This record gives sequence, structure tokens and C-alpha cells, in this order.
Amino acid sequence: MSTVLIATFNDCEVAERLRVMLVADGFPTDRVELTTCRELGRAQCEPADTPHGKCLQYFRTLLGREDERQYPEMLAQHVDNGGAVVTVLPRGAIETARAAEILDQGRPEEVVGHDLANHGWEHAAAKHGGNYWVQHLWLEHSADSDCLYCRLFPSKAHAH
Repeated sequence: MSTVLIATFNDCEVAERLRVMLVADGFPTDRVELTTCRELGRAQCEPADTPHGKCLQYFRTLLGREDERQYPEMLAQHVDNGGAVVTVLPRGAIETARAAEILDQGRPEEVVGHDLANHGWEHAAAKHGGNYWVQHLWLEHSADSDCLYCRLFPSKAHAH
């Protein structure tokens, strides 16, 4: 699986607005997903019998590493409780940074990042050479933090 940003919101309308903002910003609709109890999105296609099971299977496909095992259940439970989950599949450091910036505008409850340092096609996301400095901002060593998550979401605490 490639880079994934997943943000949870208690307010479904905020999450819906963020999905629109991401698409309006240039993210293709097939790389921005909204999952709510009213609209399961891609989770609806999973073969489970219940909405919870469908969400659980869907989030397991996105977060399959051993250190991410707790997240699919937490995300499925969040949807069960009436919350919303926005999933973004960015390509490259520029899109990752932009997606993080847009998601942060909605003040997410939680943010989960998968494979944030995996930016195989860096230049695929660049609109022009002027964005070049943004790519290196996230990849070069920093005296403040070597954690990409800390750089993308400075207001969110997490364990290293």
C-alpha cells in the first residue's frame, strides 16, 4: 500500500466539506474517500454482512502493518458512532503536505498516516518547478524533528 492519510471527524458535514475542498484543490475523486454511517463509500463494496464489518475490512486494506492493527477497529467504531472518516491517497511529498494542510483545517479528532515517507514519484504531483522547495522541506533532516508526522501535523500529539 502507498501513502495514506486518514482523518476522523465527529461532524459529518465538516468531513463532507473537506472532501469537496480536496477535490477542488486538484485531488482526483478516486483518491479521496468519505466514510460515514450514511455513506460507506468504498467500504460498501466489502463482502462483510454488517456496516461495521465492511468498514473494518476496508480500513484493514489501508492499514495492514503490524503496528497499525488497532486502527481499523477504532475507525470502524468511529463510523458506527456517527462520525466521519476522510481518506486521502496522495502521490508524493507535495500532495501529502497539501492534503495534511486541508485536513487540518477541519480540526480532525485523530489523524493516521501510513507510509508517509514513501514518495516514489515526487515530480508527478508538482504543478511547476516553483514547488520544488516544498518537496525537500519534508524529506531533508531537521534539527527540530526527524518525524514526518510531526512536520505534517505539528498540533497533533502522537507516540514515536
